[in-house]
Amino acid sequence: MHILHSEKHALHVPGDVMRLGVYRPGRDLPERVAVLRKAALAAGLTPAEAKDHGMAPIAAVHSPEYLDFLAVAHAEWSKLEGASERVFANIFPVRGMVGGYPTSIVGRAGYHMHDQLAPIGPGTFEAAVAAANLAADAAARLLAGEAAVYALCRPSGHHAYGDMGGGATYLNNAAIAAQYLLRRLGRVALIDIDVHHGNGTQGIFYDRADVLFVSLHRDPTDYHPYFVGYGHERGAGAGLGYTLNLPLPAGTGDEAYLAALGTACDRIAAYAPDALVVSLGLDAHREDPSLGLDLSHEGFARIGGALGRLGLPTALIQEGGYNVATIGQSLGAFLDGFTGAHFISNKGRR
Repeated sequence: MHILHSEKHALHVPGDVMRLGVYRPGRDLPERVAVLRKAALAAGLTPAEAKDHGMAPIAAVHSPEYLDFLAVAHAEWSKLEGASERVFANIFPVRGMVGGYPTSIVGRAGYHMHDQLAPIGPGTFEAAVAAANLAADAAARLLAGEAAVYALCRPSGHHAYGDMGGGATYLNNAAIAAQYLLRRLGRVALIDIDVHHGNGTQGIFYDRADVLFVSLHRDPTDYHPYFVGYGHERGAGAGLGYTLNLPLPAGTGDEAYLAALGTACDRIAAYAPDALVVSLGLDAHREDPSLGLDLSHEGFARIGGALGRLGLPTALIQEGGYNVATIGQSLGAFLDGFTGAHFISNKGRR
């Protein structure tokens, strides 16, 4: 299996983010990539250079207004007298306030960012584009016949909607991979195992039947993103029945998680997709600062095995996981479980 990564990830320096009313250091440290890459190589993955796919795969998922905002946000913000070093929204179009689209970068920041956990610095857009390109190339490689590819994306993507960022994400890498696969495939399943619900991914595909979205995450009643990720959300219109949320109580451990994963895998198998995209968050580990679930490294190995046994061409798209002392072992365990099971299911594929 190939691993794709880009050094441009280091252009994104989140600095402080707003959490509990206080500006605190962001968790998405550049060091995460070095740790994850080392673990992937130790697990036997082979590095490969991603082809440049341009902006077309990104524009297939994100609106023109949003992409223009991301491209110019920091430069325009920096022209404002007294502005912060990075772009932070300070007004949001909440219920009853949406009546038009502003021209001011202050208004546009609120329109296109749903929280204050995703500041925009001078290199954020370039880093996000590079991460999205890794996801597009992973999808392209599956279409070319590879059995599985790991895209080491930073920044992550699953909280980004078609026209909004937030939650330390800007471009939705997993959605971009899924949409790219639909160039030649009829049905794609996307499973999100990050501790946080993939609200942006759900929003992008909520009214569609060509992507089955499944998410296992801590119950949002008392956890980010709070407003989305409930079990009764099943899709809308043509997409009704093609969203499956499996919210889990705080502190859920390996056995209960794997039981829910069995339900998820049964739904994916029944959907009979042509390929699988995995939003591969590692922050459900018991020692992650996200403090959501209670998974062990062995649990991640078993998760990888369950997803590998689906036997589908699979794009693994890196999402969260913030304890640099543990994420490497979690990824290594997942990859060992996944590759062992996936190889048996895909003999004859590369």
